[in-house]
Amino acid sequence: MSRVCARVLVVDDDETVRDVVGRYLGAAGHRVALAADGPGALRAARTTPPDVVVLDLMLPGLGGLEVCRALRADGDLPPIVMLTALGEEDDRLLGLELGADDYVTKPFSPRELVLRVGSILRRTGTASAGAGPVLVDGGLRVDPAARSAVLDGHQLALTAREFDLLAFLLAHPGQAFTREELLARVWGWEFGDRSTVTVHVRRLREKVETDPTAPRRIATIWGTGYRYDRES
Repeated sequence: MSRVCARVLVVDDDETVRDVVGRYLGAAGHRVALAADGPGALRAARTTPPDVVVLDLMLPGLGGLEVCRALRADGDLPPIVMLTALGEEDDRLLGLELGADDYVTKPFSPRELVLRVGSILRRTGTASAGAGPVLVDGGLRVDPAARSAVLDGHQLALTAREFDLLAFLLAHPGQAFTREELLARVWGWEFGDRSTVTVHVRRLREKVETDPTAPRRIATIWGTGYRYDRES
């Protein structure tokens, strides 16, 4: 199976981490740009928009969360894999709220990081072509191959993981999934923080529900997880 290669921006103030991650990603066939701080990351992203950003949250000066906010404010937010320390759970959840797609906890295996980047690219890049039929529910239309989601004629601004989650749930209407199952089926994780799913569901509801506090499409099944209920 051919690899999906892409432009990857690696942002970390630790030179050793930048070098090791850059070499592993380069060996996987990706074109890698490196940045040591927040301002450098924004300059690099705005000069040559990356396909994926590997972003350390603990940056000096302009931190990773501020970089995430700035990239989001620019418009199209590229998929972001956050690098976090074990004690940064609150920052990790905030990063997910701001639109990050994935995270890897330090210390981490560079091979694992390359696999996470590859997983995102397979869902967002050329490998998504022919990913399945167009999914329609009332005014909601999701095209997995084009990675396009339209609600009542308006294009939805979804992150990579939000799109993946919506497409998966819409493709399996009426079926309840646990958070662990969604982590495995959508994220490709055999284990992970279930709050990652919770945050993405909350963000997704804000974009597809008329009233996110009383969702009609993405239902919470207490004691289980979530289920997509079709409107039509």
